Amino acid sequence: MSATDLLLTTDRPGLINRGKVRDLFALPDDRLLIVATDRISAFDVVLPAGIPRKGEVLTRLSAYWFDRTAAVVPNHMIAVLDASNAAEYGIDDPALFGRSMVVRRAQPLPVECVVRGYLAGSGWADYRRGGTVSGIALPAGLQQCERLFEPIFTPSTKAAEGHDEPISYEQMEALVGAERAHVMRLRSLALYRYAAEVALERGIIIADTKFEFGMLDGEVTLIDECMTPDSSRFWPVDEYQVGQDQPSFDKQPLRDWLEACGWDFAPPAPVLPDEVVRSTSERYLEAYRRITGSPLPD
Repeated sequence: MSATDLLLTTDRPGLINRGKVRDLFALPDDRLLIVATDRISAFDVVLPAGIPRKGEVLTRLSAYWFDRTAAVVPNHMIAVLDASNAAEYGIDDPALFGRSMVVRRAQPLPVECVVRGYLAGSGWADYRRGGTVSGIALPAGLQQCERLFEPIFTPSTKAAEGHDEPISYEQMEALVGAERAHVMRLRSLALYRYAAEVALERGIIIADTKFEFGMLDGEVTLIDECMTPDSSRFWPVDEYQVGQDQPSFDKQPLRDWLEACGWDFAPPAPVLPDEVVRSTSERYLEAYRRITGSPLPD
């Protein structure tokens, strides 16, 4: 599969779920295959155009963080699928190599664990309305995209369709139990603090991110993806200015184009211009290169 090819759909046995971006398949021995396609969504709609190499970035960048944090926070990753191990898992489709991850099967917990280090997005909108973010009171006079004194944990529902909705920590405890909620909060904050420091050294601010956890062997375990441009806001350090929207390595420019084109956010979505597709792909690839120190493997 060349760098210009797109993978928008998958067709193999054992399909469990087809999400906005990822397709999930059952494998023997209580394992799963997570395929990150090149699909991209915005405003809860999957767009007709894909983003070249996006799925590879999501999978390999998640693997990068999973590898480096496993000693502190357990995760479900076994391996990134490639030509060297595909036969072991009974897979012979090269289109899946580099964009797919073999993982242990966990029981997902029904909460999105959002950590915010900067006041942006829905957090900024929440703060402007009442000086709080998800019920957490913040100092008066903060500006858009300002760095917070310390990261805050703002959980939300995990919606199968539509928007995730913010919930209080007490509501999270009611959903998953006090002990699990405590562990999820501590592990989310620890992951964010570590990754934010690593990324900052490499020229990227991780403004916020979200994690998902599941139960595996009785342990609260990190699952799904980890600190990618899909689950995080990545800003270039050298262009950061408080009080305004920031340039980004995520899909925000794509959202900006969709908002400006007059679309009413109801399906079907408009076809993206080639330039928007190309620039979005370049942002994902540059985020990977900066954080890992190497270009995405061919």
